[in-house]
Amino acid sequence: MFAAVDLGSNSFRLHIGEPAGGRMHIVRSARDPIRLAAGLDQDNMLTEAAMDSALRTLQDFRAILDEYVLDAVRVVATNTLRVARNAEQLLPRLEQAIGHPIEVISGEEEGRLIYMGVARAIDKPDERRLVLDIGGGSTEVIAAIGSEIKLVESFGIGTHPQTAAFFGDGRITAQGFEAAVTEARARFEDAADLYKAQGWDAAYGSSGTMRAIHEVIGKNRIGDGTVSQASLAALRDVLLELGQIEAVRLPGIKRERVPVMVGGLTVLIGAMQELGIARLATIDAGLRLGVLSDLELRANRSDRRDAAIRACMRRFEVDSQRALRTANIASRLYQQMDPSEAQHYLCWSAMLHEVGLQVSMTGAHKHGAYIVEHADLAGFTTREQRLMATLVLGQKGNLRKIREALHEPDLARAVLALRMAVVLMHARADEDLGGLKLRMKGRIELELPAALIDKHPTLRPWLQKEEGAWNEVGMPFQLRVV
Repeated sequence: MFAAVDLGSNSFRLHIGEPAGGRMHIVRSARDPIRLAAGLDQDNMLTEAAMDSALRTLQDFRAILDEYVLDAVRVVATNTLRVARNAEQLLPRLEQAIGHPIEVISGEEEGRLIYMGVARAIDKPDERRLVLDIGGGSTEVIAAIGSEIKLVESFGIGTHPQTAAFFGDGRITAQGFEAAVTEARARFEDAADLYKAQGWDAAYGSSGTMRAIHEVIGKNRIGDGTVSQASLAALRDVLLELGQIEAVRLPGIKRERVPVMVGGLTVLIGAMQELGIARLATIDAGLRLGVLSDLELRANRSDRRDAAIRACMRRFEVDSQRALRTANIASRLYQQMDPSEAQHYLCWSAMLHEVGLQVSMTGAHKHGAYIVEHADLAGFTTREQRLMATLVLGQKGNLRKIREALHEPDLARAVLALRMAVVLMHARADEDLGGLKLRMKGRIELELPAALIDKHPTLRPWLQKEEGAWNEVGMPFQLRVV
């Protein structure tokens, strides 16, 4: 049984799911329409009131999670916590409240997870489809065939900024509505041709906002009853006639959701006009089902992150044999030092440790660290990529540049394992490691046979440099040749 918690800009949501018979059965759900994005001030700082509200919700969610025996829990945060300038200060408090790490995912990763949920719910493996998900702070658009994503982008437009910018005084005017749709079209126009080139058999809307719009259209018999451009225009006319957000009392939507719907409608009209979507179907599947599906894949040893590493290696023409040799050495050395949770990140970093060579031979580790931190790596969070970038940066040269990271013992062991693996790989000594012993407690102790030094004479000067680098950051390095 797995749990997915989505810290969205409009709502915080929780799903607990149990896979059975190829489907994910949702056994418990919870939702709090917190509207976190509304808590951002003009400097993109979350207010104390917004943060307190988020903490209370996560404490309630924790109580629900504690009722179940769960194999894995994953908590993901989207646009508002991506852009909030004080998110780094807030996240530890939120993590303490819910009792689990919180992953601030990129917009592209959000799109991929959304699509995993949609694909899981649609049993049409060859269908060419387009999926839109309009959230509180961003909109994700995905083009795919079956389970294979062809194009995914996250656009910085959502329900909250649209409502705040064009209907902030509560009035719904023709001028304001037209300006809001024009703003939305401008966000999608540069990518429109790329999506049109993909083509699609069907278009789907996966967000709660689009399902709410569909519900209002259907229950009020607006337009043709579907989410078509004609029906959306008819709903716009209904809203313009009412003239005020407070005056909107339509079957199918709660009053507190009306501002979200109005802003979302402008985004949806703009997206459908610019992308050329005549009609779309709404589907009750998306980010949370995608997170649950991803947890199930990881439990079955099918981690999307492995595929992302291989794709990055191909993109930057990494020598796979050298990368694999380095990863194998690093893993063997790390196993000697009380290994912990950094094992996977060490191996992934070793596979990518030479990506910077495609930029320049000089300072390749620095270029590589930048690429690893900022590349679009499916399945990885910002925090995970930053950790791997630290390892790649620390693979050679002085250690002052990652001094702060070395205060974490397990990360320091991973850095040591990668640095030694790089040295041994370059010296081609990885076939003679039987007598090598590596320990890291209060100091580093490296023991290796004299025959290894004799056979690989370049090892000694490299190891002398390592001794100096570690001593410089206050970690004594003792080399014993036996």
